[in-house]
Amino acid sequence: MPKLNEITKKVTASTSRKMNSTQKQPQPEIEKQDVCPICHGKGFIRRDLPIDHPDFGKLQVCVCRSAEVEEAARQRLIQLSNLEAFRNMTFKNFNVEGRLGLGDQQVNSLKLALNFALQFSQNMQGWLLFMGPYGCGKTHLAAAIANTAVEKGIATLFLTVPDLLDWLRFSYGSSEQSMEERFDEIRNISLLVLDDLGTQNATPWAEEKLYQIINHRYVNQLPTIITTNQSLAEIDGRISSRLRDPSLVTTIRINAPDYRSPIVDTSVPQLSSLPLHSKQIFSNFRLRENEKITPEAKLSLEKAYHTARQFAEDPAGWLVLTGDYGCGKTHLAAAVGNYRNSLGESPMFVVVPDLLDHLRATFSPNSTTTYDELFEQVRTNTLLILDDLGTQSATPWAREKLYQILNYRYNAELPTVITTTSTLDELDPRIRSRMLDQRFCKFLVITAPAYRASPAPAGTSRAGKPRKTTMR
Repeated sequence: MPKLNEITKKVTASTSRKMNSTQKQPQPEIEKQDVCPICHGKGFIRRDLPIDHPDFGKLQVCVCRSAEVEEAARQRLIQLSNLEAFRNMTFKNFNVEGRLGLGDQQVNSLKLALNFALQFSQNMQGWLLFMGPYGCGKTHLAAAIANTAVEKGIATLFLTVPDLLDWLRFSYGSSEQSMEERFDEIRNISLLVLDDLGTQNATPWAEEKLYQIINHRYVNQLPTIITTNQSLAEIDGRISSRLRDPSLVTTIRINAPDYRSPIVDTSVPQLSSLPLHSKQIFSNFRLRENEKITPEAKLSLEKAYHTARQFAEDPAGWLVLTGDYGCGKTHLAAAVGNYRNSLGESPMFVVVPDLLDHLRATFSPNSTTTYDELFEQVRTNTLLILDDLGTQSATPWAREKLYQILNYRYNAELPTVITTTSTLDELDPRIRSRMLDQRFCKFLVITAPAYRASPAPAGTSRAGKPRKTTMR
């Protein structure tokens, strides 16, 4: 029987030969992998706990695996949210100055909207309703809130309303998810963002589905954000009644132009005739102290002047100036526009018959703009000044267009100045009812007669300076 030391020598010699032969052939290098020093790559650990501890002996996920799980969960939330196209819309890159050199009022409007959005992103309670024209920043702020929610791990869904309805329609007959499952997911998601409410195809089915979603979230007070460029009066009454609830809904109206248009779009005619009235400013408005007019007439002029100046400082609601031709109402209306224009805003000053002619002209085959573009420009302008309301051709079409413009601005609470020689009884009753709303509209009657510049005395110019004479 061989001895132990002899067996050891044979095994050692055999192993040495194998190692020598192996070393002659190049071997591929084994890639070194980083191994977690805590769990050594297992992904789970057992904590060193007392035997009476409830977690004694239980496996727990290691921190290395927890980070992977959190990142995977975050990616799933991003996919669920439908935010891929809006990932770059954050609070940090929201520019309250816009691209147009906005006026103070418009900048303040954007700052206020940003502050409300930041506050909502911290507590995620109640509803936010962003209202304003296309491109004013509504969608950016809504997406910034949604992106913040996803980063916090909150299940979020961002949908434009037409896409939402298409999403539901396509789910009929789908093998992946039934319409009921998808509908329930939308109704109960932790945070729902509905962008562009009012742009959907308003079929009875679409209106009913949208109402069911909004009503469910209203009843259960689930955090919801809605953006729209329409007034509440233009939205389904069942939905608008819920959007008017101040106990749940915070409404933010953004008074800013389209940030995507830093240069005036020349394809859309600029209706404003303000340049023609550029010399009509407050400093050269005459209160006619030295003229022989009644004290009541002078008082009406002074009241109109001071009210117009206050309105120009902070445009809010409507200002209606009425009186005879030449009494000064157009001068004051133009002065309001010129003052706001000096602050970097772009008010629109237009004579009503001219406005209607421009709208009619868009129906011509040679028109370079569409009726919708022009109509939208008028009704959503940050400050609209309508001169000589009531002098237009009183056709049903003209009355309807004017009512649509003024009704939109009334419901959207957009600053508007109107001059007219008509009495209230002579105006469209639908427009008259809005002018009579004293909470929103200031109606001033100027009783002064038409202003006529007195002829200059002989030997003087109109400016009152002696005329130069030459010796013949």
